[in-house]
Amino acid sequence: MEDADTVHDAGNAGDSGEAAVNADSGFDESKATLNEMYDHLRHSTDTAELDAFAMRPLPDPKDAAAFSRATALLEAVAGNLHTSVEKRIYLAESMRFPNILVKLSSDPDKTVRAAVAANTDDKNWLVGLLTKDPDVSVRESALKNKQTSWKMRMEGAEDPQIGPETLDFLAQMGLEEDFRGPAVLAAMVRRAVALNPNASEDTLHRLAQDSVPDVRHAAEQHLSEQHLLQ
Repeated sequence: MEDADTVHDAGNAGDSGEAAVNADSGFDESKATLNEMYDHLRHSTDTAELDAFAMRPLPDPKDAAAFSRATALLEAVAGNLHTSVEKRIYLAESMRFPNILVKLSSDPDKTVRAAVAANTDDKNWLVGLLTKDPDVSVRESALKNKQTSWKMRMEGAEDPQIGPETLDFLAQMGLEEDFRGPAVLAAMVRRAVALNPNASEDTLHRLAQDSVPDVRHAAEQHLSEQHLLQ
């Protein structure tokens, strides 16, 4: 992810965004308090205004007051459904601030929630919430996020709606060269994948060669059951 002072670096887009808020809407931002500006953006129906604000460069973090104000106002923009889906996805992908990501995590559009779920700057508790999302595509994005806990990965590997591609990703837990996590928990995730009815045959064949007996036996059993049904 980019540094906080470079996120939103849209060049001259920041000037045009400010003009959109101040001139096009007839709202004088320079005279508004934080609460007044937040309320204005939260209830605006002007998509162009909201989208322009979403693309503004953030102030220098050294100016704590201006930076805090800007991120607070972006929360209002993120929570306004008149902000275009494209810009809500942009904020979900590029922001690192919990107040904004939490707002977007409950967005009615699943593509926005999936973008939050994939954001590696998420707090682990937020990713954990999204592994429980009603939409499977959001859950799958969260399960691939490095912030996801082992408990959430285990439950995801057991989820009968999770697709073969995500299960294949989970089947590689603990096998990476630079792996530093708990080997026992990683093996439990791989075993859960081996027992999942959606695991692909290729994934099962690979797990049938796993170095951990419990994983290997679960994959062999699943393959055997598949062959009996053919």
